[in-house]
Formats: sequence, structure tokens, C-alpha cells
Amino acid sequence: MSTAQAELQQLDAVIRQCPLCDLSKTRTKAVPGDGPTDAELMFVGEGPGFHEDRQGRPFVGAAGQFLDQMLASIGLERRQVFVTNVVKCRPPNNRDPLPAEIAACAPYLDKQMALINPLVIVTLGRHSMARFFPGEKISAIHGTARVVDGRTVVALYHPAAALHQQSLRATLEEDFRKLPRFIDEAKTRTRQNEQPGSEKPPQQLSLF
Repeated sequence: MSTAQAELQQLDAVIRQCPLCDLSKTRTKAVPGDGPTDAELMFVGEGPGFHEDRQGRPFVGAAGQFLDQMLASIGLERRQVFVTNVVKCRPPNNRDPLPAEIAACAPYLDKQMALINPLVIVTLGRHSMARFFPGEKISAIHGTARVVDGRTVVALYHPAAALHQQSLRATLEEDFRKLPRFIDEAKTRTRQNEQPGSEKPPQQLSLF
């Protein structure tokens, strides 16, 4: 087991016992996230739902099945990507996570990003988008890639929203098909940064 894997397991254990906000009082199981420590893609959703709360794993309901279908459309499987949420415990009745709850979980997400060091982070839904793009509207920036604190971040609609609003489904599927190109661009940027004397890359990547 690598050092990163061991540290991620230790972090999972801490999250599963976390008492830092009131969600710890109503959860069945905390949902740290899952996936390999060498994942190139990291998906950050909003919070666990009913099925996730029961199983302790992220995106195992209908939205998770849709996510798996979209991954397959770009030649990937769930086991190749890391999936987590901005809050690790289910908000009661699937309400939106509160700012204090997101803040309590923020160090966990920061540690996950540091351990996995993905090429591209994909936010799913407006609450995870706000973690990286405060003040932005998802309708304005969905499907675009930006460099945030040295990482490529792409904001997408949440799969659950696309299931409930068919008008968003085609949009999400189209945005998803851009991810392989964003990964390639991130790889190129990483190689350039590793070259001696290389200049800092522009903060806005190609969008279309």
C-alpha cells in the first residue's frame, strides 16, 4: 500500500467518526468518497442522498448510475475516478448543505485533493461549484475549464438535476464529452510547468 493510500484510509476513518457539525447526529453512515489515489479525474458532488447514507458510498443511486453511463461514454469506469462530495454526511430530507456544514467538511476535501492530486477536478452542482467559483452562476460557466490554485476545475450540472430536468440532460452529456480534452490540456500544462524556465500558464483554458 502506498503512503497516499494509507493516508486516505486514515482520513476515511476520521470522516466516518466526524462530530464537527449537526449532520453527524442524523446520518446513518458518513460517506468519505471512493476511488484510486492516482485518479486523473476527481468528481465533487454536493452531499450524500438516501442510498449513499445507507451504504456509505457516494453516487450509488439513480444519479450515480447516470454518472457511470456518462463515464462510459468517454471510455472510463467508476473505478478509474475519485468521487466525493463537499459534505460527507446526508443533509436531512436531502436539503441543500448549509454554509457551516460545508465549512466543517472543507479540510477533508482539501486533504483528499492533496492526496489524490488529480489532473482535473469536476464539480457537480452549484454547491460544489461555489467551493471553487464563488459568486458564479452554473448556467454561465458550465462546461468550461479554469485553473484554480494551480488545478484545472470544470463546473458541470449535477446528474440528479439532469434526471429531473430533461432539458439539462443533453447539456450535461455534451459538457461531459469535453473532459478528455481538458485532461489532455492539463497534462500539457503540467509538462510545461516541469520544464526549467517555463512561464506560468494562462489562467483560462480553451472553453469550446
